[in-house]
Amino acid sequence: MQLAMIGLGKMGANMNLRLLRGGHQTVVFNRSPEPIRVAAEAGSIPSESVPDLIGKLTTPRAVWMMLPAGAPTEAMLDLLLTLLSPDDIIIDGGNSNYKDTMRRAEKCRGHSIH
Repeated sequence: MQLAMIGLGKMGANMNLRLLRGGHQTVVFNRSPEPIRVAAEAGSIPSESVPDLIGKLTTPRAVWMMLPAGAPTEAMLDLLLTLLSPDDIIIDGGNSNYKDTMRRAEKCRGHSIH
């Protein structure tokens, strides 16, 4: 399976490695370049921007966000909704309040994104 991983902090980097060890292909993005380089050395496909990351995925696309709760997650979700297509998937792996998660799910549903 191919997945995108956005956010290569401690949790995101470790989840990415786990996915690679499980035989999955990952395309990665992080706002700072060093974690991207480390992930690429481990076998991930690096990307320079979120649009670049989305362009490297086959459809239907699955994008896993591992970002801090609040504004970073909201901003990334809003950006992804402009780049993804119906039937693509967004996984929010961050540590958000469940009410925020429910609200974001409804926002995605309005775009036919799962």
